[in-house]
Amino acid sequence: MAQTETTLSSKLERFFDLKENKTNVRTEIIAGITTFMTMAYILAVNPSTLGDAGMDPGGVFTATALSAIIATVIMALYAKYPFALAPGMGLNAFFAYTVVLKMGYSWEFALTCVLAEGIIFIILTFLNVREAIFNAIPQCIKYSVSAGIGLFITFIGMQGAGIIVNNDATLVSLGDMTAAPAVLALVGVVLTVVLLKKNVRGALLIGILGTYGLGIIAQLIGWYVPNPEMGLYPLLPSAVVSLPPSLNEVAFKFAPFSEVFANIDTILSFIIVTFTFLFVDLFDTLGTLMGVASKADYLDKEGKLPRIKQALFADAVGTTVGAALGTSTVTTFVESSAGVADGGRTGLTSIVTAICFGIALIFSPIFLAIPAFATAPALIVVGIFMLDGITKVDFSDLTELLPAFLTMVMMPLAYSISEGLVFGSISYVLVKVFTGKRKEVHWMMYILAVVFAFKLIAPTLFNL
Repeated sequence: MAQTETTLSSKLERFFDLKENKTNVRTEIIAGITTFMTMAYILAVNPSTLGDAGMDPGGVFTATALSAIIATVIMALYAKYPFALAPGMGLNAFFAYTVVLKMGYSWEFALTCVLAEGIIFIILTFLNVREAIFNAIPQCIKYSVSAGIGLFITFIGMQGAGIIVNNDATLVSLGDMTAAPAVLALVGVVLTVVLLKKNVRGALLIGILGTYGLGIIAQLIGWYVPNPEMGLYPLLPSAVVSLPPSLNEVAFKFAPFSEVFANIDTILSFIIVTFTFLFVDLFDTLGTLMGVASKADYLDKEGKLPRIKQALFADAVGTTVGAALGTSTVTTFVESSAGVADGGRTGLTSIVTAICFGIALIFSPIFLAIPAFATAPALIVVGIFMLDGITKVDFSDLTELLPAFLTMVMMPLAYSISEGLVFGSISYVLVKVFTGKRKEVHWMMYILAVVFAFKLIAPTLFNL
């Protein structure tokens, strides 16, 4: 038995080049579990969101897990990066609340747009268009993306714990700091930092589980009171095992040609919606790859990411397969940075994350019981780690600093990685051109600036 384990460990080490990447099997396993824990919320949120569009929540749950498994395994084995994929937040909201509920199209129509986007992405990947865009983006923006993602996921973590809440007067404000979720999340942050300072392996994962354990105690003594209407769900799972719901109601349910090509308005809407999915997914993915790759020191001296074509292919196939299974656009998750911060450096981390999604299909009651405030400490601490990217920007050159700054701050403020890239890229082109430094601008950046500017005004033009 011991010999078998040694042989397996040796094979994994050789296939994923663990020694070369200064990691080991144990570290990769812990990192993979950490990544899964920080993104497992999508298993609950995605069915709820797409359910509002009329889709079967049970079927969407299964489609969410399966699409995450398939895309993440492709990333692990083909690109060999510790990046995990799943149906993305924001894109699922656009699917449900804009395309279906606001524009009035069926969810089958929206799903067809996602399929078209995925196919286009596969074509663009093989033509190296996405790789060329990644390489054309200047270093100052690439470095600032890492810091922007750090602020973004910190914001997400604080929202999940109720530390930051919505406020009509000031948009956001401080939440109730005597409430159990907020207090437990802050305790979790301190616990995680102490463990990290003491060089405890798996500190982020221990922080998540420790905070969850404290939450269970808080519920048992009556401090944490479940209230689903306020987003406070019971922390003790109602069951241990649950068979995955059927895909019959959502898989391969595409709109018929008669609906897509009914008239010029539906054709135009199909093109606009598909382009919107395409645009947001493209730059969310590129931004995530830039930020997480920068933090893991994957970028070479020219700011290029080795095997980026393979990573983008995993994303494209994930979206296409996800649409066929019955879910919205699959994208690379920014929460992958949590696994990287916990030491994950190879595709073995992604394999473990994919296995966790597989386990979740059977043991979903347990995983869905882990609350947002338990994963908040990991997101907040990882946010700290990712801030150092901004220090690589030349602060003495305002034409470099302004685009970097806008890229960084617009991600949390606009709640979108792609919007950060939009503002950073447009400002980069403008300040370089008007300060006589147009030769420093890659020709593709001019095209991107025009496309980004159009993207900003498109919602008004097309009433989206």
